[in-house]
Amino acid sequence: MALLSDDDITTALALLPGWALQDGALVKQYVFPEGFMPAIAFVDRVAVAAEAADHHPDIDIRWNAITLRLVTHDQGGITGKDTALAAECDRLALA
Repeated sequence: MALLSDDDITTALALLPGWALQDGALVKQYVFPEGFMPAIAFVDRVAVAAEAADHHPDIDIRWNAITLRLVTHDQGGITGKDTALAAECDRLALA
């Protein structure tokens, strides 16, 4: 899969609220006010989606805050895999 251009990334970020470009990756923090267990349930949903897509995010867990970092390592940057999984994660956060 081809790397996205800077313009492509900017366009994608406009459609992905809360996501930002940080150190060459797409990054977003999700906060679950209900606490730890809802946050972990979200991580479980992301894990299933990531495995199905064969594209795995870096996941940082801090009690009720989950930070996801998406980059296509084997391509050396951001691809459509990253933007697609970002959109899916947003959908899963609402589940």
